[in-house]
Amino acid sequence: MNSSLLLHSGRVVRPGRVVENGWVLVEGETIADAGSGTPPTVSGPALDLRGQWLLPGFVDLHVHGGGGHDVTSSAGAMAAAVEFHRTHGTTRTLVSLVTAPLVDLEQQLGRVAELVSDSGGHVVGSHLEGPYLSHVRCGAQNPRHLRSPDRKEFSRLVAAARGTLRSITVAPELPGALDIIGDAVAAGAIAAIGHTDATYAEALRAIEAGATVATHLFNGMRPIHHREPGPAGAALASDLACEVINDGIHVHPAITALVNQQPGRLILVTDAIDAAGMGDGEVELGGQRVEVRNGEARLASTGSLAGSTLTMDAAVRRAVLHSGLAIVDASVAASGTPARLLGRGTQFGAIEPGLAADLVVLDAELMVAGVLASGGWVGAADEPSTNGRDVTQLVQTNVVTGLDH
Repeated sequence: MNSSLLLHSGRVVRPGRVVENGWVLVEGETIADAGSGTPPTVSGPALDLRGQWLLPGFVDLHVHGGGGHDVTSSAGAMAAAVEFHRTHGTTRTLVSLVTAPLVDLEQQLGRVAELVSDSGGHVVGSHLEGPYLSHVRCGAQNPRHLRSPDRKEFSRLVAAARGTLRSITVAPELPGALDIIGDAVAAGAIAAIGHTDATYAEALRAIEAGATVATHLFNGMRPIHHREPGPAGAALASDLACEVINDGIHVHPAITALVNQQPGRLILVTDAIDAAGMGDGEVELGGQRVEVRNGEARLASTGSLAGSTLTMDAAVRRAVLHSGLAIVDASVAASGTPARLLGRGTQFGAIEPGLAADLVVLDAELMVAGVLASGGWVGAADEPSTNGRDVTQLVQTNVVTGLDH
């Protein structure tokens, strides 16, 4: 028999609305029911959220590492990076791989495929950020490993992923790029435009060919000019979904609000590297030295931004507190929209009966108090903290059988 858990007396963020005095009933790995007011009587444990926020687990479409772990270095490091971000509320992860030699990418794609199988679905697949990118806009991608689009070569990468390739970023102005976009869509992957010096017209042709996402909008792409809007202008003028690295470094907070003006367009991503959660220092990304100062990661050689030290909870918090988004909109950008783009919106990404019990408890300051992934609490503790209190105190005073407390 599946175990049950009731979370009640919270501010539950559901699609399009906040449910005050809300409750969510979890049965095993699934949300069984949700509502407001007096919750149902249950035989299992009940957790009084005491007015804290309850959001669906975050879905990060773009992450390279975290907690000191680079996803490309080993299978163990890949799993550890995913686990680090899970403690920050990311319950579904698309592992991003930077440009590298073809044989290395094949090996890394194979590791992701294994992790998809071993993670119980929490890793949903891989994102190839390259190797078919622009030398002019390569950013922190290693220019030595950039390649011209090649359909036979791409088919090798698809085969190495064993059905788990979910996204690829391409510079659409490169000869043969539109073929790669078509092949990616045929393989069941998202085709994204990024690290590109494309003109507005070239970007539109990529969208017509099947591209549906702009990789970290404005970063690693030709900027908007009033006579040549470029790929960013094409993304905003079309119905493209737009990744935004909402760390206050990559884009101004107003950009996040601007993209959010059209519902369902904004995707909050981290683009985090292994330095996330580790403080300042030096790390390596794609064979290049990166210096991290005041949480800002830049290539030592060129000064280009090299990913971020962001976590999804911080991205959501900044969206609300700095960009002025309603928490419902921030939640959709961090969960619902990326889940929909992956074609998994009926499985996770919202608090609805029948969906996976991926939940994040946030306190009044929008700091993570607890994370539930497929019905199980994440981390060493069995339950989340509330109002900054010690976890053991919570377990002793607040988690009981039934509701008589």
